Order: sequence, then C-alpha cells, then structure tokens
Amino acid sequence: MVLAEAESAVTASATCSCRLARHSWPACRRAFKLLSCGAVLAVTTTLALPSLAQVAQPARPPSSGGWSAQIKHHPTASAKPRATAIRISGDATRTRVSLDVNRPITANTFILDAPYRAIIDIPELEFHLPAYGANSVAGLVKDFRYGQFDTGRSRVVIDLTAPATIQNATFTAPNGNQPGILSFDIVRVAAADFRALRGTSEPTATPPQQQLRTGRHEEGPAAQAAAQASISPSLTPPGTASTPPQPKQRPVVLIDPGHGGIDPGTVGAGGLNEKSVTLAVAKEVRTLLLAGRRLDVFLTREFDNFVSLDQRVQLSRQYQADLFVSIHADSLAEKDLAGAIRGATVYILSERASDDKARRVAEKENAADIAAGLAAVPASAEDQVRSILLDLVQRETANYSTSFRNLLLSSMRGRVPLAKDPQRSAAFKVLKQDEVPAVLIELGYMSNPEDLARLGKPDGQRQLATAIAASITTFFANREARANR
Repeated sequence: MVLAEAESAVTASATCSCRLARHSWPACRRAFKLLSCGAVLAVTTTLALPSLAQVAQPARPPSSGGWSAQIKHHPTASAKPRATAIRISGDATRTRVSLDVNRPITANTFILDAPYRAIIDIPELEFHLPAYGANSVAGLVKDFRYGQFDTGRSRVVIDLTAPATIQNATFTAPNGNQPGILSFDIVRVAAADFRALRGTSEPTATPPQQQLRTGRHEEGPAAQAAAQASISPSLTPPGTASTPPQPKQRPVVLIDPGHGGIDPGTVGAGGLNEKSVTLAVAKEVRTLLLAGRRLDVFLTREFDNFVSLDQRVQLSRQYQADLFVSIHADSLAEKDLAGAIRGATVYILSERASDDKARRVAEKENAADIAAGLAAVPASAEDQVRSILLDLVQRETANYSTSFRNLLLSSMRGRVPLAKDPQRSAAFKVLKQDEVPAVLIELGYMSNPEDLARLGKPDGQRQLATAIAASITTFFANREARANR
C-alpha cells in the first residue's frame, strides 16, 4: 500500500496573506503494496510565501548569538528561482537558518525523527551555493544537503543534533538588490515533549494579514490520503518511459544509477559526487547495450533527481525487468586505509552479510532515503513475514544472480582493478526483487586517489561501462542458448 511518510504525524501550520496554507506531505512508496507499517512522528510547518506585492518587508531578524556561518554565491541569470546563500547561526538551544532566494517561493518545513532532521520543501530551485565544510554549520545543525527531490520540487535536509521544533518562520520579499530571505528558528525540545506533540490540536483560524500563525493538529486517515495523492513523488522518474514495450519483444535490463538529486552519495576529494559518476556509467552501459539491438534497456533515473529505494524496486516490476544492475561507488572513512584499499566489488542479496564490511556498505546504501529526508519506517511483523516469503521466491533467482556476478567479475578482471575480495553479499534494499536476478556494483573507492581519478574521467567510466555491458550481453546469450537446447 502507499504510505504517507508522515502518517499520524503532528502538523504545525503557518499562513501568510489571510489564508491557511495547505499541507504538503512528503511520501514514499512501499515495494510491497499489501503490507503496512507503523506511524512516523513528524512536526510540520507550512509557510506560504505570497507575491512581492502581498508581503511586508521587515528588517532581517537579529542574530541569535553564538557561532554563525554563511555561504554565499553570485550566479548568472536563470529562468528558475535560485538560492544563492544559506546562513546558520546560534547555539545548541536555538539555531537560526536563513535561505536567500531571488524571488518569492512557497516553502513547507517539517522535522522528522530517527534521526532528527529539519526538512525544507520548496519549488524546484537552482542551487548556487559553493562547497561547504565543517565551518559552515552551527548550533543544532551538524550537516545539511540540498537538491532536486521530485519533479518540480527541491529539498533541503538539515541534520540535527537533538530533537527540536520549528518556530518564527518568516519570509522577507526581495527588494532591489536584496534577495528574498526564508528564515526560521530550530528550537531544541526534550524528546518526551517532541513525542507529546502527537495528538494535540487547536482550531484553525485565518490570521490577520502579514501575521504568521503557528498551530498543531493531527490529520485523520482521509486527510492524509488526500495529501498523499496530491504530492507523492511520481513513481516513474523524469525522463523514463512510463511503461515498457508491450508486449515484451526482447529481454529487459534495468540499470539503476545510485543516489541522485538531494542525495549525492559519496563525495570525493575535489567535490566529485557519486551520483554523477553512477549516472554517467549507467548511460554509457545503456548506449553500448542498445547498439547491439538485442535488449531493451531502461534507467531508474535519467537526470540528477532523487528516486527512493522502494521506487527503484517498483520500477523493476513496472518494466518487467529480466536483470537489475545497481551502480554505486564505495568509500572508506578510515583515512589511514584509504590509500591502500581500492577496486570494484559486486554484491548479491543475502539477509546475512558475507562479512562486516559488506554489512556496513549495505547499511550506508540503505540509508539513502533517510539522507533525502524520508521518514524512517520501523520494522514490523509484516516485514518479517515478507522477508520470509521473499526468501522462498528468491532461492532460484539467487542462482542466476550469482551466475551474473561471476560473469561480471570475469569481464571486469583485466579491464579495471578489483577489490581484494570482490564477491560479497548483504541485505541491500534495492536487491530485494521478486524474481529478478539482481546485483549491486561498487565501481571503486572514491576515498582512494587512483580510483577517484579513474571514476572522474570519461575514459575510466567507459572502461567500467564496457565491462558491465559485455557481461550483460553474455548473460543473455547464455540464457538464449540454454532455452534453444
């Protein structure tokens, strides 16, 4: 079933210009539609930002004190709204966040737990923010990221150090050379107080013009379903066909470029993003396979956009895929080992990881939805039953996954460096396919200078794509030969 991400969530709504803003609920689609999950706690503020003529232009709010940071950039002209700076100031009790934009926008802000994050949903922006480091955060903010979340929608995700709520949300409209400023306070609260917000309510009311009102209420199932239907990220990402060829004339391969949009994946030295590498390699694989005219090939994403893990699995069903290949790049946090460990690794699905390293990699990749600001969904009894049923279905499929992994490693060997132990397995969410052979490739270590240099160059990406495409071609040629015996 489709779940609203903030099911049974707490909402604090705020309205500008004499009207109550409608709620915008982020949503994620579960891979198995017949099973449901527990409720997720969220605290939401909706901030409707009217046109320039409708908004008073108050002075910028004073600094909240404590440490402050500012990131600013001066971009070229663009047709889309753009963000040019973000400022974070304050302490561990109250932290002020301000985002500069070049014209009025509508923003929806909310806070999620497990882990604690502040989310800003806004119309699609061009982000012209320079690279930031540890000195760019302050107070309750320990990290942040931004990018496209869905068609026509961008998102900023702010990782928090503690439970908090959002207060004093304001917008100052652009004025001459001065940008518009979306600002709000992140205010620390006790964990018990955060949980106590669930179930509280107060009547809605239309505030006086130019006044911002905050409140809390809990939506019922009908309202949540309506919100879900109105804003749920599209199942098919931009740039992909909505349905596969009907009827299927050739085997279907689904290539899955990892990460995307607001989720950059690993960021290497010099700012190279994993999401860019995986997309470039995936497109090259598709080009090589389509040239053979024996396979239909689709991508889970065509652009720098976010696609949830469940959506990726659902797309495999939608395209009736005969093979699923997820492409990623690895990294090591231990700097003393980064220079020595390199090479590609190929994973298949296993509920029990082949080793501790494989388990950690799966945990990192499975956290992609959390990084993009989706709510953590707790495991349930239904999830356990689903895993058991899936395991029974996949026993035969696992043999084909293993066979393809062997072909892939054989094709890569001699073309690209391989890790010391390149055959591994772990419980990757995107590999939990019903009856589809599936592998996840870590192209190399972006923490290793040699691997990073290869991953960042077209020639290196082409070498990887050539090896992947050759193994896919051989896999289906072998399957056709068996069928014709």
